Amino acid sequence: MPSPDDHPSPLSAEPQAAPPATAPPRRRRRLRAFVWEWTKAVQLAFLIFVLSRTFLIELFRIPSGSMEGTLLVGDFLVVNKLLYGAELPFIGRRLPAVRDPAVGDVVVFQWPEDPNKNFVKRLVGLPNDTLEMRQGTLYRNGAVQREVYATHRDFGFDPTTADFRWQRDFVVPGVDVRRYHPSRNSWGPLVVPLRQYFMLGDNRDNSLDSRYWGFVPDSLVRGSPIFVYYSFSPDSSEAFDWLKRVRWQRLGERIR
Repeated sequence: MPSPDDHPSPLSAEPQAAPPATAPPRRRRRLRAFVWEWTKAVQLAFLIFVLSRTFLIELFRIPSGSMEGTLLVGDFLVVNKLLYGAELPFIGRRLPAVRDPAVGDVVVFQWPEDPNKNFVKRLVGLPNDTLEMRQGTLYRNGAVQREVYATHRDFGFDPTTADFRWQRDFVVPGVDVRRYHPSRNSWGPLVVPLRQYFMLGDNRDNSLDSRYWGFVPDSLVRGSPIFVYYSFSPDSSEAFDWLKRVRWQRLGERIR
């Protein structure tokens, strides 16, 4: 007769193995942590970029030869936006300026005729200044200006197609506007209105500037370039060798 030990009760059976864990494997957890850390880093970098571009600096490329002698086509500039007070987005107000624009500053501004376009010129006239040009020589408040940065090359912009009639509203009292016939190199005397600036390109014979379209409101001033961070020759014959197109000697050059 079989003994009770030959038929073990269910209570004495071997324990069953635990079901597999449902938590994600360690590798998956590490991947998620890695992606999250990179996401935070990218978000922070984007925030710093937006804040820097809005309040500190902006990059600007020279597309034309209007400032040749100082800036060349193909120059890339770092622009200081804090100097004249960076504009706060959406509310139309500005941060306090480090200083006001001064005569002789190279200034980046929005073109009054199309604010979507940025121009860079030399500031030559402040509010209430009287400006005049005689045969290419600039006078400010009756004094000849020593413009060592200005160049004169008789080519490029055609002055015969220009319309200078806007100037008649700003000539000094006593000038007969009916006999006022300004040209590229001879105009004025004009009085600069309040909160406006007069801008000229350093390449005086090849620059679309305040002589042709008028004054620049202070609200359109963006900043002043600090230095050239990159420069290349767009007309180089070495079109497929970018190393030979780079103007290495201009990298880091300060703008004056």
